[in-house]
Amino acid sequence: MGEAQATLFPLDFNRSVRVEARSERLSADGGALLLRSLMDRSGLTRLLERHLTDPRDPARITHPWLEILRTHLLLLAQGWSDQTDATLLRADPILRLAVSSRRGEGPLRPARGHSPEGLCSQPTLSRTLEDLASEDNRAGLAAVLLGMAERRAGPTARGEEIALDLDSLPVEVHGHQSGSAWNGHYGIRCFHPLVLRFSRGDFLAAQLRPGNVHTADGALAFALPALRSMKRHYRSVWLRVDAGFPEDGFLSALEEEDVFYAARIRTNAALERLATPYLKRPPGRPPAEGRTWVHELGYRAGTWTRARRLVLVVLERPDEQQHLFLDHFFLLTNAPAGTVSGEALLERYRQRGCAEKDFGEWQNALSLALSSAARPKTHYRGRSVRGEYVCPDSFAANETRLLMSLIAANLLHAGAELLGRAVRETVSRARFRQLVLKAAARVLLSRRGVTVVIEAARSRLWSGFWREMERMYPARGSPPLQALPTPAA
Repeated sequence: MGEAQATLFPLDFNRSVRVEARSERLSADGGALLLRSLMDRSGLTRLLERHLTDPRDPARITHPWLEILRTHLLLLAQGWSDQTDATLLRADPILRLAVSSRRGEGPLRPARGHSPEGLCSQPTLSRTLEDLASEDNRAGLAAVLLGMAERRAGPTARGEEIALDLDSLPVEVHGHQSGSAWNGHYGIRCFHPLVLRFSRGDFLAAQLRPGNVHTADGALAFALPALRSMKRHYRSVWLRVDAGFPEDGFLSALEEEDVFYAARIRTNAALERLATPYLKRPPGRPPAEGRTWVHELGYRAGTWTRARRLVLVVLERPDEQQHLFLDHFFLLTNAPAGTVSGEALLERYRQRGCAEKDFGEWQNALSLALSSAARPKTHYRGRSVRGEYVCPDSFAANETRLLMSLIAANLLHAGAELLGRAVRETVSRARFRQLVLKAAARVLLSRRGVTVVIEAARSRLWSGFWREMERMYPARGSPPLQALPTPAA
């Protein structure tokens, strides 16, 4: 009788196959356990505890603050971008184990007293976003982002040279969220945030802005704290930007901070006159693959306080231009020509393409949706709201979503990097999730504790990941690995 009740339906294409629903401890997110370990070992958990403040009334708390933060980040990293998914996943045994601070079987047993049973609800997640949207906690989230990158700087960092990429990008919205606006350049209604990325793949900072602001609006004040922080850890720091950012105040500030920059600059009539003598190809038949030339120039715009080094890049693309025209663009830098040649500058700037690709990968992998809007609340837990209700700041809540998304993206990147070391190939965030995080798992309880069973096909990937994590992020207080003694003959 019980077996018949568990049957949902047979499959049309094979009537011998039946679909059943049973109360077993199963999960499709087995890799959340690995992410939880990575959060602790990489120092992310300590950063969350240090920089974020719980404003709730202690007498009314069921779910601890840190567990809710873990729930937010793990759901994002596992691909559950909609907060309503928390309702579906509240009883998921793997996620319950991964977010909990309790040891043993406690996270899976019936709750006692004020101990949480299952994941927090969607309304709790929403209220936590409102708490994180306070000015202090948003500053704390920014400190967490920067702290993650600082912790990844190894002991040899002082001798290294690094590059950061600053960019603005559109985040399309559907509706009239506070601060969103029509952007004529992109042809959409959007927000227009600034994002700063480390060349190693970590995101360092982000700032949400209205959708109709200029590309460089507020860029200097936004980027300087992260640039100064990175200068304390590395020998020299480069900043790469596109043609929307260079203006005299921005460039002068970078020069005063002793930060090298590589920037595209928009062309104008004066620049075209400078370039004209160099837009000629040498005699002879051009090669099929095309050629590239660089020329050193000096240039001072009318609004600049001084002349700066300009590199003209001339490109020959025979297949595209039928051997008729030469393409060209301009790069601006404060690096001396004797230290960084024009060819080296071009190669350095071209690496910016990796950053632009990473921006797209982040938005695709995390499904970023800035959808918080002011919605007056009339009921709370089934009861009418008494007194005046103050709507939360939806713009601040959307900035919180942006920062939390980037923290989750950094966590995924750290995991993908470890997996890449294990399998000796480059692994994207989405691929890491597909290979490792989305592993089917079964949880067994016994007198010996909790056993998590995963499919055997994933065991090699999990073992390789764990081995690399042990090497890169050893557990606190763990003794160093030593070889076992060889048995006597």
